[in-house]
Amino acid sequence: MKKTSTRLADGRELIYYDLRDDNVRDAVDKRPLERTVTTSEVRRDPLLGDSVAIASHRQGRTYHPPANECPLCPSEGDRLSEIPDSSYDVVVFENRFPSLAGDSGRCEVVCFTSDHSASFADLTEEQARLVLEAWTDRTAELSHLPSVEQVFCFENRGAEIGVTLGHPHGQIYAYPFTTPRTALMLRSLAAHKDATGGENLFDAVLESELAGERVVLETEHWVAFVPFAAHWPYEIHLYPKRRVPDLLALDEDARTEFPQVYLELLKRFDRIFGEGEPPTPYIAAWHQAPFGALEEFEGVVREDFALHLELFTIRRTSGKLKFLAGSESGMNVFINDVPPERAAERLREVASS
Repeated sequence: MKKTSTRLADGRELIYYDLRDDNVRDAVDKRPLERTVTTSEVRRDPLLGDSVAIASHRQGRTYHPPANECPLCPSEGDRLSEIPDSSYDVVVFENRFPSLAGDSGRCEVVCFTSDHSASFADLTEEQARLVLEAWTDRTAELSHLPSVEQVFCFENRGAEIGVTLGHPHGQIYAYPFTTPRTALMLRSLAAHKDATGGENLFDAVLESELAGERVVLETEHWVAFVPFAAHWPYEIHLYPKRRVPDLLALDEDARTEFPQVYLELLKRFDRIFGEGEPPTPYIAAWHQAPFGALEEFEGVVREDFALHLELFTIRRTSGKLKFLAGSESGMNVFINDVPPERAAERLREVASS
């Protein structure tokens, strides 16, 4: 992998990740952009104890542009985009309309391919491995920022999810706090460790799922399963079999095997609802241990956390979405329309030939 860092016209950082070492990335951003001004602010909710990012400048972000005006495609002729070069393998750059900025963290965009009409599932294993290396490199770099406590790599796919740019891409959020969802995991981890005299909760869950009926795909170094208490109609959790706290700690064997496993899962997602259905909307979310202090989670260290990816769709059946209505949005109590055992069965049925 070759990494080349440059700057866009308004001062934002852009990084090319190339498969070939001989690629030269010296194209200049010729757009007449002024310096990006953000109004991002993190406010603490005193009743719930969580944090909310207030980012009013995002109201003006690019919204469903036509394909020939996509800001994530390479620049070509007079059509100038966020990527100055005429081609790329993988690109990461600072979001022009970030939810978090400055002392409140950082937001980045990850373009998986220059092919506007593709999706992550269309990548080759070599390309998918390069995306993994980009995620890992950005996790390492962002973890060194003084304001950052947790790094979150994710992909939103599909208009139903709220995606406003059709080009295959994901994002990275670097939070100045430990996210509420991760804090819940850490509290459960601490309580289980205390109650069992030191047993790791992630290890116990993985052992239980491996022995059960919800395993979707298992290889030498990875296992994918529908969790016992799945929140979403079709939800897969992907774990490396060797527990590690973050992407940086994955060994070479797991990195080599990941593209094959992940691409297979994404292809199965597109087959869930049968032939002729539009692409399945999904969220793919990497859960990594925070880099901040863990004192409030008594007895827990970073190495207790288990890196894993959660992949889920909000589509519950053909032509119907799972809406987060009163119980989910009002009380955070999910109601799942699809039994996890049936979801796992379906995801095994649609395996690639």
